[in-house]
Amino acid sequence: MSTHVSEEVRDALHEGRPVVALESTIIAHGLPRPRNLAVARELEALVRDEGAVPATVAVIDGTAHVGLDPAGLDRIAEDPDVRKLGHRDLAPALAAGATGATTVSATAWLADSAGLRVFATGGLGGVHREWTRTQDESADLRLLSRVGITVVCAGVKSILDVPATLQRLETLGVTVLGYGTAMFPGFYLASSGEPVDWTVRTPEEVAGVMRARDALGGPTAALVVANPVAAADQLDPALHDRVLAQGLAAAEEKGITGQAVTPFLLEYLTVHTGGASLEANLAAVRGNVRLAARIATARGDAG
Repeated sequence: MSTHVSEEVRDALHEGRPVVALESTIIAHGLPRPRNLAVARELEALVRDEGAVPATVAVIDGTAHVGLDPAGLDRIAEDPDVRKLGHRDLAPALAAGATGATTVSATAWLADSAGLRVFATGGLGGVHREWTRTQDESADLRLLSRVGITVVCAGVKSILDVPATLQRLETLGVTVLGYGTAMFPGFYLASSGEPVDWTVRTPEEVAGVMRARDALGGPTAALVVANPVAAADQLDPALHDRVLAQGLAAAEEKGITGQAVTPFLLEYLTVHTGGASLEANLAAVRGNVRLAARIATARGDAG
């Protein structure tokens, strides 16, 4: 695989300093311009503020990058032709010389392959509602069963089937830790209403779980640290429930199915909450990035 690890990230890994992987779809496809570039720079700065090195992941002109320079970050934020790449898209993208932003699955794969141990994102993909009819499930889940990276997230998007997603993660052997909570977060919401089996309360406790997994050996799978958005920053639960119900009804009325449902619902939430869902999303991402950097630092080696 043609992968370029930036000099800063390569030196940090060699010296055993903490590194945090960051996905790039939020930059290219999750935010309007020019705010997307400002947020991308902000997230990298948050990692640095916690004493770690940021490694934003993307594909540029057929080369996978783990760690972007300022020009690369600008390219991903400003080029309207940047594609959205899951891990299944990486080989054709590299072969075709394409440029693309990496989703959770592609970022986790590339970061893990480069030797990074911690990855921060917003929310995971999961099992979609009406799965028994559509068989629609994010590629994130199976990929997380194949990499050993620790993923700090705010749970899964509340538009998904959260109980089914948790069941799927259990089936795939992916360990889920609630950070400071006994309830699985709901992305925009501090709680999805679903319990988690294990709760940790400090970055050092997460680092201890990581070391214990390393010592055990055995099957490789990701460690998911589910970090809820602060209650003060979450989307108002009553507003969330009302708008989501309206969005689901609108999707059915318009005949929107399959992969088109998620972007439709996310956009519907943004518009019909007056942008409040987007702000809750960003608050969650900021919290996850800070926590990931603290975990990487607490682990005491290359991320």
